Amino acid sequence: MTSDPPDPAAPAIDAVKLVRGVVDAVETVVVGKRDVIEFVLMAVLSRGHVLVEDVPGIGKTVLSRAMARALGLSFARVQFTPDLLPQDLTGTLVFDQRTSDFTFRAGPVFTQFLLADEINRTPPKTQAALLEAMAEQQVTTDGESRTLPDPFFVMATSNPIEYEGTYVLPEAQLDRFVARIRMGYLDPSDEASMLGERLRREVTERNLPAALADGQLPELCRLRAEVTIHPDLLDYIVAVVGATREHASVAVGASPRGGLAMGALAQAAALLDGRTYVLADDVKRVARPALGHRIVIRPDLWATRVTGDSVVDDVLSEVPTPEPEAEEVP
Repeated sequence: MTSDPPDPAAPAIDAVKLVRGVVDAVETVVVGKRDVIEFVLMAVLSRGHVLVEDVPGIGKTVLSRAMARALGLSFARVQFTPDLLPQDLTGTLVFDQRTSDFTFRAGPVFTQFLLADEINRTPPKTQAALLEAMAEQQVTTDGESRTLPDPFFVMATSNPIEYEGTYVLPEAQLDRFVARIRMGYLDPSDEASMLGERLRREVTERNLPAALADGQLPELCRLRAEVTIHPDLLDYIVAVVGATREHASVAVGASPRGGLAMGALAQAAALLDGRTYVLADDVKRVARPALGHRIVIRPDLWATRVTGDSVVDDVLSEVPTPEPEAEEVP
């Protein structure tokens, strides 16, 4: 005797309400950037990290603080500067005169939501201090590994590389980010609304209430992982990632981690849309943020308009899209 299968839409109802509640809460502070807010939340649900690359003064810090408060996570901000040392980030041993012994003083990385502000203004040695934390959720100092809080999420901001005093992020560092996004300037009407609210000081990210209760974020991450991806869409993701490696303008294509990022972000996109299965449109929506920063353009094309994002656009236009009927799960 077989029992009736559970309704696949049932667990997603509360999840959709919760994730949209987070987005709505952050949008009361970060005006006119709902798509950006959704991408940051999708990265969190994917248990990944996000890189926000844009010019100063457009609200990256406000977005990170508002997202941390809406998710109910502890928050720490590190201003990356040329003189920042790795131990300033991870922590160091200090001598305790009371015990005549060395004790570990944890650095700001021991938090749940870390804002690495202007990460490309510090030398690669200090940037590399985040590699282990982002990949393994731990840091190793003085030969001892220490586990970071769970969940642990890094939102890094970077200035365009043409700006004075910036360093190029190493490929290994970029590959640790599940997505790279850009905020861009607000529309004039949204900017006027933001100015009015900020000047009146009616709404700030510092007094934003949490939209999630304790334990709800891990549950949302679990529900995201249960969103179904049809085998044809898995083949499509592999084909897109593989095509970036064969593109004529590319020196190094997207890594297998890029395919994992595409799949996880597509699952999160489906969850935000109230579905328990992924569509090809979900995969296409996340392709640029998931793959663009992982692609290394040939050195002879650096002075051209060819970018990782443009390569992804080319690939999406060339790789055949699965038929709609093969996307849904019966």
